[in-house]
Amino acid sequence: MNNFQKGMFDKIQQNANINPDDIYKVAESVKHADFSDERTVRKLVRHLAKMANKPLSKEKEDSIVQAITNNKIPADAQSLNELFKK
Repeated sequence: MNNFQKGMFDKIQQNANINPDDIYKVAESVKHADFSDERTVRKLVRHLAKMANKPLSKEKEDSIVQAITNNKIPADAQSLNELFKK
């Protein structure tokens, strides 16, 4: 794991209290997932919110799902952070 990845996982663990091993497990489980399928994406978003023990409003869930299924995920961390703050 490079320094960027380690820093990213450390930040996720600090902010969301999610173990990096759990993130790897989720990533492995969706390696071949169809991210254009709303049902698949919605299930993943709900699972991640539950893992992070964070409330997820219907509006926020819809916004995240729409961004993922329409392939409009921001490439930079700041824009991605803003998507999750909506």
